Order: sequence, then C-alpha cells, then structure tokens
Amino acid sequence: MNDDSQILIARLLAHQTLAREDKLVKRALSDEVFRADLDTRLAACGLKLLDNVYADHVALALAREVEPKVFGAREVWQNNNMGLARDGVALLVVLWSLIVLPKRERQESHQEAAEDQDDMFGKDKPLPRAAGASVGISYRALLADFGDKLGKKTRLDMNLGQLNKLGFIERRGDQIVEGPLLDLMMDTDVLRERVVNGALADIFKRDISPQTHEESNVIALDIPQPQ
Repeated sequence: MNDDSQILIARLLAHQTLAREDKLVKRALSDEVFRADLDTRLAACGLKLLDNVYADHVALALAREVEPKVFGAREVWQNNNMGLARDGVALLVVLWSLIVLPKRERQESHQEAAEDQDDMFGKDKPLPRAAGASVGISYRALLADFGDKLGKKTRLDMNLGQLNKLGFIERRGDQIVEGPLLDLMMDTDVLRERVVNGALADIFKRDISPQTHEESNVIALDIPQPQ
C-alpha cells in the first residue's frame, strides 16, 4: 500500500474526521492518482471517503453496497443512527436544517456570514469555507421553538450532549454551532426538498410569535424560504 494512503486511512479511522487543510487530505482532493489508490484501498474494506466541498472536514463511511450486509445481518435491520433515539434523530434534522441549509445559501452566493447579503460582487469571490459562512443558533431560541416537540429541556439537553459527543455540533456558551460531521453525514441533495417542503414545512413557513421573536431572531432570519 502507498505509505501516504495507509497513513491517511489510519488517521481517519483514529480521529473520525480530518480538516480539508490537512496536507494528506489536500493531496487526496487534488491528486487523481493518489485519490484512485485511496479509493481502491477503502473500497476493498467496504468504505468510502466522505468529501463535501461545502464542509471543512472529510470522514469515512460505509460504501452503499455493503450496508445491507452490515445493517441487515440480523433479523431486524440495524438502523445506522449512531445510538440516537427518535427524538435525537429529529433534533439532528432540525439542527441540520437551521445551520447547514442557510450556510449552503451563503456559500452558493459566495457570501461570508458577516458580509452584506446585497454585495453585487459576491459571486466573484472564492467559495467561502464553512467556518466563515456557518452561523450557530441560540440554545434558548431552540428550546423556546422546539422544546415541546423534542422532549422538553431534559431530553433536549441529553440529546444535544450526545450530538456534541458524536461530532455533529459544538457548544459555545449559549450558541450551538456546526460540528465537523453535520454537513458530511447528511445527504443535502436528498434532504433539502424533503425538509423545506415536507417534514418541516410548517416550521419553515410559520410566523414567529411576538413573545418569542427576540429569542428566535437567529432562527427566523436564517431559514431559506421555500419557492
């Protein structure tokens, strides 16, 4: 095995994620020969490299073709939910919707989070990194808007702790921000339409009540409206 391929795979297995700025990761994303060797080695183990130009990290995942043999080995399909309960999965989808979808809108418009959204020259700029385009949401706003639907404060806090431990989010005081896995482990192309016009359509279209508007300001402003 190519030594660098071996080292990169071992580091991804050991650390779960690596930054796109990592020397070997950058090589995997730019060197076709090196990437082909890496993909071949991973495929031999039923794995693939998760790479998303909108995310600041890469990770490993099961190849689609081996999922039935891994999760369907027993009588009951073993759902790959990383140990999350149903309300934990629901919270993950809500956080992904409120953090990643607005970030994608900014990145596709080549806008940093702190920039003027009406900048006419924005699309001439390089695609901003996730760290510069991603905006967190307030814990108090999340609790006010979704607490009753997601098990109230005790369950919400427990699931947030688990999502933080798994690498989907990070807690910074009152702010909940994007973790390295949030934009890697969710299939945006599939989920965006289902979330905006389906599962969370009522949340995306509703008006924020006056008594919660101030606390929900981050959520209300950053949700892209469905067409």
